Amino acid sequence: MNLNATLVAQLVVFFILAWVTMKFVWPPIVKALDERAKKIADGLAAADKAKSELAHAEKKVVEELRKARESATDVRASAEKQAATFLDEARAEAARIIAQAREAAEAEAGVAAQRAKEALRDQVAQLAVAGAEKILRKEINAQAHADLLANLKQELQ
Repeated sequence: MNLNATLVAQLVVFFILAWVTMKFVWPPIVKALDERAKKIADGLAAADKAKSELAHAEKKVVEELRKARESATDVRASAEKQAATFLDEARAEAARIIAQAREAAEAEAGVAAQRAKEALRDQVAQLAVAGAEKILRKEINAQAHADLLANLKQELQ
């Protein structure tokens, strides 16, 4: 065997093998590599999209927290204002009730004092008449006695 014939035979086998490899082996390998590259690109795009959505969601959460804090502050201020209003109303009502109680007590004391004065006048009139009767020991009719008591009451007032 000649070296040239061997070399030519090897070249022919090499080219046949290269052609078979390029025709039947290489396309599925390239297809698999392309699919893998596409999957990686899709995964990276999905990761970027998820990252941007996460950033957007974080911004939204921060905004919602800010709104919730503002709302809580508003509710708290409103509750404090309402409590102050209720407290003022309760104080005013308590002052009104105390004033009414004082007026009622003063009125009752005035009525009681008036009754006591009238009772005292009646007793003084009766004692005066009884004393005068004992001293004078004279006869007085009932009409004169009633007139005398009425006059005495008028003078004591």
